Amino acid sequence: MSRAQIGAVAIMVGLNALDGFDVLSISFASPGIATEWGIDRVALGIVLSMELIGMAVGSVVLGGVADRIGRRRTVLGCLVVMALGMVMATRAGDVTTLSLWRVLTGLGIGGMLAAINAVTAEFANARRRTVAMGIMVIGYPLGAVIGGLVSAHLLTVFDWRAIFLFGGAMTASFIPLVWLFVPESVQYRLVRRGPDTLAQVNAVLARFGHGPVESLPPVRSEEEKASIADILRSGLVATTLLVTLAYFAHIVSFYFILKWTPKIVVDLGFPAPEAAGVLVWANLGGALGGGLFGFAVQRLPLKGATVAMLLGSAVMVAAFGVAGAHTLPALSALAFTSGLFTNSAVSGLYTLFARVFPTHVRATGTGFAIGVGRGGAALSPILAGVLFEQGLSLAMVATTIALGSLLAALALACLRFEPRD
Repeated sequence: MSRAQIGAVAIMVGLNALDGFDVLSISFASPGIATEWGIDRVALGIVLSMELIGMAVGSVVLGGVADRIGRRRTVLGCLVVMALGMVMATRAGDVTTLSLWRVLTGLGIGGMLAAINAVTAEFANARRRTVAMGIMVIGYPLGAVIGGLVSAHLLTVFDWRAIFLFGGAMTASFIPLVWLFVPESVQYRLVRRGPDTLAQVNAVLARFGHGPVESLPPVRSEEEKASIADILRSGLVATTLLVTLAYFAHIVSFYFILKWTPKIVVDLGFPAPEAAGVLVWANLGGALGGGLFGFAVQRLPLKGATVAMLLGSAVMVAAFGVAGAHTLPALSALAFTSGLFTNSAVSGLYTLFARVFPTHVRATGTGFAIGVGRGGAALSPILAGVLFEQGLSLAMVATTIALGSLLAALALACLRFEPRD
């Protein structure tokens, strides 16, 4: 891989880090919002889910857009939407207004996730694709870690609105980076051809330090008639449904740790900055796990390793529920280990998305799986909030939510894995 290819993938890592901070900004801000507006856990759970609902719609709709108008244009448009949503959240004066701006932010994030997954797979070479995907995925917890450290500092000086202002500024800063250093991928141009495609392909190859090609390969019949319905046709439908179910079920467990940790720790008697610190540990574990997983699956079977991480995730999310009587270091250790397993499993799922869908529907298939799966993300905070309000203990709630990762492991075990370039 040339330096330009590595640079483009590095920007995708940064964008995923941006997603990590943008999504979790509401978690860092939630204790302050609950205190200022006097809302209960059910209402807070709804607020925590709003951008996840936007992400679900954005992934499904904008994933298809990325396969039609291009990955680069989609990423740039999503950045504009995300920056607007983050900044305008600071102007909200009630739950309804804040929820609307979080939905808008989620729309941008959802489209971003589908596009950057495809871009990373298409800019990495075959030898390093699995590692590149693993490193891209760890951008999410890294963004949350950095965001958590910044948020902990901001909360000691300002109120929760400063978190969204910081996120909006960071989002806007990526627009020129994508504009200057991320061209449209060769694979996309080969699928969506025009009269200048050969020249455009050679321009990208030259930019990435590779020699030109004299002619283009023939268009395959499935690419010539490509549509969003392809992912639900014979040959792909079973794959689409199984990976979507796996992602949906696991993300319920994943977002329980990410969304509720600050509020749980505050309710256990610790101040908000220390609660943000526990969430930082969860994301440090996620970053380490995702990175190690990316390297490990160069030698291990991708599907088998992902199933193993899902089973580990189920155990650790349930174990987090016994943290109620523990000290802050014990809470941090459990959060770290939970993050390691849950994000390793996400890394495996994202890599599977890039390998099971062909180029002409890669962003569409990824967007569909992430979009429908984000229903699990939206369900997770609401479900946990309702269970808490029903009087269930932290241990019971965590064990119930952990069943999502177990169901995901079972779904993935049924997948017939046929890797695609």
